[in-house]
Amino acid sequence: MGGHADKVAEAMVMERDPVLVPTATADELPRRFADFATLGEALDYAASGKRGLNFHDARGTLVRPYPFSELRTDAIDMALRLIARGVRPLDRIALVAETGPDFAALFFGVVYAGAWPVPLPLPTSFGGRDAYVEQIRVQLASSDPKMLLYSPQLADMASEAARISGVEGMDWATLGNTPVVPAPLPRAASGDICYLQYSSGSTRFPHGVAVTHGALLNNLAAHAHGMQLIGSDRCISWLPWYHDMGLVGCFLSPIANQVSADYLKTEDFARRPLAWLDLISRNQGTTVSYSPTFGYDICSRRMSSQTKASDRFDLSRWRLAGNGADMIRPDVMQHFVDAFAPAGFQATAFLPSYGLAEATLAVSIMPPGEGIRVELVAETQLSGVAAGQDRPQRFRAIVNCGKPVRDMTVEVREEDGTPLPERAIGKLWCTGPSVMAGYFRDAEATAACMHDGWLDTGDMGYMSEGYIYIVGRAKDMIIVNGRNHWPQDIEWAVEQLPGFKAGDIAAFAITTPGGEETPAVLVQCRTSDDKERSRLRDEIRERVRSVTGMNCVIELVPPRTLPRTSSGKLSRAKARNLYLAGEIKPYAIAA
Repeated sequence: MGGHADKVAEAMVMERDPVLVPTATADELPRRFADFATLGEALDYAASGKRGLNFHDARGTLVRPYPFSELRTDAIDMALRLIARGVRPLDRIALVAETGPDFAALFFGVVYAGAWPVPLPLPTSFGGRDAYVEQIRVQLASSDPKMLLYSPQLADMASEAARISGVEGMDWATLGNTPVVPAPLPRAASGDICYLQYSSGSTRFPHGVAVTHGALLNNLAAHAHGMQLIGSDRCISWLPWYHDMGLVGCFLSPIANQVSADYLKTEDFARRPLAWLDLISRNQGTTVSYSPTFGYDICSRRMSSQTKASDRFDLSRWRLAGNGADMIRPDVMQHFVDAFAPAGFQATAFLPSYGLAEATLAVSIMPPGEGIRVELVAETQLSGVAAGQDRPQRFRAIVNCGKPVRDMTVEVREEDGTPLPERAIGKLWCTGPSVMAGYFRDAEATAACMHDGWLDTGDMGYMSEGYIYIVGRAKDMIIVNGRNHWPQDIEWAVEQLPGFKAGDIAAFAITTPGGEETPAVLVQCRTSDDKERSRLRDEIRERVRSVTGMNCVIELVPPRTLPRTSSGKLSRAKARNLYLAGEIKPYAIAA
């Protein structure tokens, strides 16, 4: 009797709290590498299989499997609700991009309605409510949407931004409760705009990148071919869906290439980064997972010296560990290998890549299995002047970011547009079917970077034997007395001092009261002792002098002072503006 009663009780619990099963990794549906005319067609096809999206809580527990078939049904319902509210083709619909089924259904609902989704960022821990409302207001002014849709949890801030902008605001739960009214869905064409993408740093002067269906599908196909996707692959991601690598690479690509995906929210990763590796460990297939360098850095630092990685993780099936979205640091990658090789992680899994929203996403990808490869480049090549006799020759390790993806052509050019030979450093230009149509309603900004179908990426680098090497952003370069100084070289040098880490240092150029250009270096300092601060500043000054040969302005600032973009990258431009405006207040150092 007791056994029967136990089984009845267990059945009742199961009925009340059923065990959630993730969507399939393998599927009998023949895989197509994004060979569709429109994004809607891509979801139509994926919905006929068994794969889908899977959403996990902060501890990595599955809370919502979301098959592509269910996503398509919800998206069509959302499209009909939007059409009933007067949404028409070419309208923009702004969506706060929270990682979850609601945003996914709305994004595709807008696409099915023929309108353009405009993903907007979530609040970050920097700046507070007013800064977030202002950021959304500016992007609403740029994209001129018919509506702003957001989660109920963000209603306070998002509705205020909508009110200030004169845009209809609505939380998506409210929209989801409105009736579904049958109506014909418009048919999109490959050349139609699919969505607007704002870069993570586009706050004061935002540029909405207009991406067509054809450009998107071309890039997603190139991405899949470059990664050489296989039937056992599963995507695992914590990247935000308002950033191009998260939106295109980890949300739209799994759908267009029929790959099941597992997600942690970005804010949950920030609190518990090792939950990312836990998810990868539990995947019984092969894993494809991307991160900027700082994600790998955080995980390495979180590993306690008393804890064996092999006791907690199994990373042996992590097939592709993508790197992108910021400068790839070979020292950080090596630390990650040192920390997690005992858990089966293979250094050859690293997949360096390079891309930007203006090219939809991918420009280059390392062939799988080649891992991180670096070249040592002499400072004289990076600085643009001959070596001096007063200091030893220095080198920087430049990471190989792979070969141009399918259909993408890359050239390195002089400032005047003249193509440069092999291994000469210059501006990177690219052209191909996935390069943007232009910036939305900004012909001047478009003309500044687009010429005869070629995109000036704004990045500096060189080509060697068909591979792309990225040196840095042209706009970040510090030029003093005709010598180029790369801010990351200065930042990396300071990071080697004890007590500092990536993201603690921002280097940029300022003009001194005497009218001279000089580097300024802001360093987040955690000590409250005046003598220790004074000692640190002297040590930092000497370290920076060893890199630049100059006495630079060194300022110690409180922790969590340096601003970041919505994707987590250090924003040197914003740090410079805040510093010059007096909004970043350095510590006073006792004489």
